[in-house]
Formats: sequence, structure tokens, C-alpha cells
Amino acid sequence: MKRIVLFPLVGLVLSVTGCAGSGQGTGQPDASQTETGGSPRTGGGSTGTGGMTATGGTSATGGVTSTGGVTSTGGVTSTGGVTSTGGVTSMGGVTSTGGTSARGGTGAATGGSTAASGGTTAAGGTSVTGGTTGTGGAPSTGGSSGGSPGCGSTNTTSACNKSGTKCTLSVGGTNRTFYVELPSGYSPFTPYRVIFQFHPLGGSAEAALTMYGLKSRIPDAIYVTPQGLGSSGSTGWPDTNGQDVNFTKAMVEDVQTKFCVDRSRIFSTGFSYGGIMSLTVGCQMSDVFRAIAPEAGQLFAPSCKLTHPVALWQSQGESDGTVTPTSAASARDYYVKANGCSSTTHAVSPSPCVTYDGCKSGYPVTWCPFRGGHEMPSFGPDAIAAFFKQF
Repeated sequence: MKRIVLFPLVGLVLSVTGCAGSGQGTGQPDASQTETGGSPRTGGGSTGTGGMTATGGTSATGGVTSTGGVTSTGGVTSTGGVTSTGGVTSMGGVTSTGGTSARGGTGAATGGSTAASGGTTAAGGTSVTGGTTGTGGAPSTGGSSGGSPGCGSTNTTSACNKSGTKCTLSVGGTNRTFYVELPSGYSPFTPYRVIFQFHPLGGSAEAALTMYGLKSRIPDAIYVTPQGLGSSGSTGWPDTNGQDVNFTKAMVEDVQTKFCVDRSRIFSTGFSYGGIMSLTVGCQMSDVFRAIAPEAGQLFAPSCKLTHPVALWQSQGESDGTVTPTSAASARDYYVKANGCSSTTHAVSPSPCVTYDGCKSGYPVTWCPFRGGHEMPSFGPDAIAAFFKQF
């Protein structure tokens, strides 16, 4: 088993060709790990509340009333319906509700526009198709559900969306690769949660597609599985000059532009170096990630300051000699403080996990020490899936 060697890193803003993203981050390698496991993913997903506003379009029948005695304008009620493009505006309002969430970002006009165009078709008071499309989907704890610009887009047939084909982005002049897997029955009108899967040192994106076992447990999600840099056997996430954080920002931008993403529910998991990377993006991109689940991870960003709380689930082998329990606990304590938790805990399932008391509403910190070394616990897939699904 290899031991981690820590190196200080300096952040540098990198340009992303065709994708937005810049930032700083740090990280160092840890031991390699053979990746196995995982299950195929099936299923669809819940839909976002966004489209509901389009019912405002039907309210445009109110436009008939507002037309007053000029019932003949009833035919022009569709104009009222078009005025319910005010529905589009109010739709933007709902999407901007996603904006009220620190991670929701600015309103995603596309999803709103789609539903609102349904509102326009509602001229004459007929039911709004767009509205139905956008129904469903409860907002996540700590933030309203907000659809991304890719909602309503028909751009779902890009080559990298096909099984076994990688996507490519140029980040700071370097081509970076990753996989995007859509849920079975994907709908461009349904905002889906996104789950990033980072591989360990010496691992690969191909192995990480299945090693965490989440797809069968959370089938209604978009999975993003990136490839680290480095020579064979030493690939990882050193985040030199912020390269890996910038890569993550570029992937987030790319995916939410092409596909319908619930921007208030973006998650990350990973083992070992993948756990370190999950802690890093949680730290450097706290306005983007809703929750993270590192396994055998530690922080390599001591200067990192979260600008927003991030929910944390973390597992750690008590006899791990690669990422020591002390190093892992230090990362845990950083999130305990950032999330406003107290120092006391209470037991949660599965044993021996505990959750810290007094954390900010919707931002728990769960700590799962177990008897073992540098490895993933057998209860990991079920526990991580349950943790993510509560949001």
C-alpha cells in the first residue's frame, strides 16, 4: 500500500475553451486502489416545479376577465395568454427561486421558457402541456429546485452521451475526458440531480463507472465520471494550479447546458484520492455542491474557506495507514465548523455512523469510522445513496 506524499499547491485561474469555470484548489496523491463493484442504472427521475408556474398561463384566462366587456377579444385571449408570457416572467421567478438557493444560480430561462411557451399555447384556456411537463419534484433541503439552461433542449444525442464514449473538454489548453450517463427514460423537461464519481489514485474513469454502486440505488440521476491526469498507475487529482477544480467547473457548466439539471442537487463521491477530490470541490465549489461523500479522504486545502455550507457523509477505516484517521478527522472537523455543528453526536444507521448535533438545517455532517484499513466499507453504497436521496 502506497503512502500519501503531500505537496503544497498554488491556485491559478485557467481558461476553459467552450465551457465556463475558473478557481483554485489544491490536492496531493494518495495510495492506489483496485476498483470493483457497482450496478447498472435504470429508471427516470422526478420533475421540477418550474413548469407549474405555467399554470399562470391558464390564469391568463384571467386575461379574459381583464378584457372586461370586450368578450370579442376572447379570441384575442391568446394575447392574454401571450401576456402570460408574464407567465414566462413569473416562470423566471420560480427559476430564480432556484436562485434563492446559494447554489441555484441565476434563473434557467430555458426550462421556464419551455413551460411558458406551453402557456402561450394555452390561449383559449386549454390546458398547458408545458405545465404538465414541468410538474413534480420536491425542492431539496436548503434550496429550491432550479432547472438548468439545458432543460427543454433536444441536444441529448451528443457522441459522449453514448455508452462507452468519453466526452472531451479543453481546460487551460489540456484536453480532459469524462463520461456522462443519463437516466433511463431521460426527459429534457425533468431537472435531475447530478452525481460526480472521482476515481482513486492509479484508477480510471472506466472503473469508477461501477465501483461506487450508486446507479442501482439512485437510478434517477445524471452521473458524471471524470478521468484524472497522470501516467499509468499514478493518475489522480493533484489539482496543480487549480487544474482539476477548473475541470470540474467546466464539466458542471457543460452538463447543465446540454441536459436538464437540478442545480440545487449536485453531489460528489470518491474513494481515497477520489475522496480527497470530493472534499476539495466541496471546499472550493461550496456554492455548487449540495453534499459530498468522501471515503478515506483528507483535505489538502488548508486555506480553503467554504462560502456556503455543504452536507458531508464521510467514512474512514480506523487502521488506515494511507489516509490516517487523524487526517480524515481533520477534514471532518472543518465541515463540522463550517456547517455550524456542535461537538456532540448521536448514532444513526448504519452502525457505527454518527451525526453531529446542531448543524445548520439541511447540512448534516455524518461520520462513519469502521474497523478496517484503506478501503471502502461494505455499507458505503447504501449509506451514501440514503444520504444523497434526503436532499
